[in-house]
Amino acid sequence: MGLLSMLGLGGKSESVKDFMDKGAVIIDVRTVGEFQSGHIKGSKNIPLNTIGNQIDSIKKLNKPVIACCASGMRSAQATSILKNNGIEAMNGGGWSSLQNKL
Repeated sequence: MGLLSMLGLGGKSESVKDFMDKGAVIIDVRTVGEFQSGHIKGSKNIPLNTIGNQIDSIKKLNKPVIACCASGMRSAQATSILKNNGIEAMNGGGWSSLQNKL
């Protein structure tokens, strides 16, 4: 696995649209304060430092996940954690740019 793939970047086999067509849930991994200052309508806030503890509840959603944050770095980490736990996930990058793709 290349560095870009590990970061959830490059070689994207599926687009944001593909994930949304499959009923994806958007998980914003920024802090609660950052999330409260602005976020994508309908997204769920699960801060990166707690995502490992939320794997079971995320699996229960039974949906693919698009992770987002401020710049794409934390969402890349979250995407890696989710994929390593068997959850179909992609890095949506920064939440404001992701919002423009929806």
